[in-house]
Amino acid sequence: MQPPLTTERLIVRDWTDSDADVQAALALYGRPEVTEWLTPVIANVADLAAMRAVVHSWIESQPNLVPPTGRWAMQRRSDDVVVGGLVLRMLPPYDHDLELTWQLRPEAWGSGYATEAAIALLHWAFSFDIDAVFALARPDNTRAMSTARRIGMEWVGETTKYYDTALQVYRVRQGDLPD
Repeated sequence: MQPPLTTERLIVRDWTDSDADVQAALALYGRPEVTEWLTPVIANVADLAAMRAVVHSWIESQPNLVPPTGRWAMQRRSDDVVVGGLVLRMLPPYDHDLELTWQLRPEAWGSGYATEAAIALLHWAFSFDIDAVFALARPDNTRAMSTARRIGMEWVGETTKYYDTALQVYRVRQGDLPD
């Protein structure tokens, strides 16, 4: 994404090597209270070396992804702290539907950062030839479902189609996005 997206409080930007080196990503993806909600299910990243390898793989793959897909860091403008991550990726079977995911450090929960960053990212994403973006949430992840609704997404049902798990499905189209 060039240049990074800027909102009132955040910068949505590519991950960098320094994010792994200063433990920014580990403070997010190394937390079981964050990773337990991810789909597909992944274990939390165990240590700095493992997180560094993951971030390096994201950095290396980013230029090869077809926009608007990608992985980005959510950085707070007031103090430059990485408070979360955003992902736009293809849903299985990886040929049509785009999924938006967001992850926040627990100390940033309830701040509205996920909503703010996701809306900015979606406005950018809809400048490409896409019809809709989906978000998936585990049925007991009320926090994610509330965020999806604040983004302007509508609930479209429950499915086991993705990741072999029962998930709530939300969808947003360009005209549904808040400003």
